[in-house]
Amino acid sequence: MSIKVKMYTETTPNPNTLKFVTNQVLVESGSVDFPTLESTISSELAQKLYDIDGVFGVFFSNDFVTVTKNGADWSSLIPQVKETIKTHLEAGNPVISDESIIVKAIQGSTDIETEIIKIIDTEIRPAVAMDGGDIIFRGYSEGVVALQMQGSCSGCPSSTATLKQGIERRLKEVVPEVQEVIAI
Repeated sequence: MSIKVKMYTETTPNPNTLKFVTNQVLVESGSVDFPTLESTISSELAQKLYDIDGVFGVFFSNDFVTVTKNGADWSSLIPQVKETIKTHLEAGNPVISDESIIVKAIQGSTDIETEIIKIIDTEIRPAVAMDGGDIIFRGYSEGVVALQMQGSCSGCPSSTATLKQGIERRLKEVVPEVQEVIAI
């Protein structure tokens, strides 16, 4: 039985990034960011996408691929990206060859970290995923929450506003110990 892949694109707040949504599960849980060609060693699909002239970044999540361009025009890139993804998936090839690289939610070691992670995972990550990205908790120390932006959020012109006006404000409401949120 062959796999029939259906796909559509969605815009993101980052004009250099598009979200390619599929009817296939690409990553069971978590996400994988390939910010450079050198980082694609565990994904043949990411390597193939980087072979397309103008592709500058690749990010996989549950049922979508976020592709970031550099200088190329979307009108020429979209058909190539769709065909590459579709051909790879319909052949039954794996998206990731090394599951250990998938970024998954981490557990907090303190009550404050646990509460921060809960808010990020239940409220913030789903909203960010709708825009083709992900946000990963990297740590908390002395009132400062460190987060890593991935996918369309990485390098997005509005990511600083999202981080400061949205995420920081929400975390301060729920966790009074939070004084600042930074991107790393």
